[in-house]
Amino acid sequence: MSKWTPWTRRNFLSHAVVTPITLPLLSTTYFEQAASADERIQDVSLRGRIYKTLKLGMVKIDGTLEDKFNAVKQAGFAGIEMDTPRMDVGTTRKAISATGLPVDGTVISTHWSIRHSAKDAEKRKVALAHLRESIRKTHAVGGHTTLLVVGHGKDGTPEEVWDRSLENIAQAVPLAAELGVVIAIENVWNHFLYDHQGNSNQKVEPFVRYLDQIDSPWVGMQFDIGNHWKYGTTGDWIRRLGRRIVKLDAKGFSRQRDTFTKIGEGDVDWLDVCRALKEINFYGWCAAEVDGGDATRLREISSNLDRVFRLQSA
Repeated sequence: MSKWTPWTRRNFLSHAVVTPITLPLLSTTYFEQAASADERIQDVSLRGRIYKTLKLGMVKIDGTLEDKFNAVKQAGFAGIEMDTPRMDVGTTRKAISATGLPVDGTVISTHWSIRHSAKDAEKRKVALAHLRESIRKTHAVGGHTTLLVVGHGKDGTPEEVWDRSLENIAQAVPLAAELGVVIAIENVWNHFLYDHQGNSNQKVEPFVRYLDQIDSPWVGMQFDIGNHWKYGTTGDWIRRLGRRIVKLDAKGFSRQRDTFTKIGEGDVDWLDVCRALKEINFYGWCAAEVDGGDATRLREISSNLDRVFRLQSA
């Protein structure tokens, strides 16, 4: 593992070897537990470590891109993630300049339908072209990550999906290195690297092996905190992934109701998440990925991130 040292222009990630701490499954929301056990969670504050961002599609504000950027900034976010390949670089640069809100990264909006694991070689070529275009556009607006879903299990056997996607993505790594943009792979419900019909005791080891086979500081994980709580213990997954994590996504999930929730609702063990992030010495961006809305809703999302990560002073 000595070769694996993910780096971005805005943060370095180092790894500490510690004894994992696992808490019982929460029966109340994180906010309810926080209110009744405040003294237990002061030591897990991630204040000064987490920079809040969100997806452009969550911003339900009428007007120009500049209007949307202003609303995001006023809601307390430090950045925004744009969609590629359709992002207009010129318009985005103007919005950044007018508002002072940076684009910290992008999301490749076509990766579900045009996949790196596709059986059709021509579709894989298009997926690679979109990835390269996203890297270029992300660099052009000052971003440092582009989020990627690597493929889908329905495209073949696990071995076929593994080999096709790795071969395709590897061809974009030289460009990522040249422009300083990290390809950030997200853990999603794509029937790959986990058992979709399995239980909540699954390990993150397949994701670790996948990333380690790429073996590049320009490919890491944008770890989604809520996505695999149904299948594994989030804090332990974070500890095992360690410095492979270059960025975070945040949403809630309820195992009891088998559904995604607002951030802080459901039963994700946010206390253990915060402890795990401190143990791996994480500093970086966290993108909310929940239902968006108007200015009031954006402020709610921002506040929920503050609360689960203890970002505000007591």
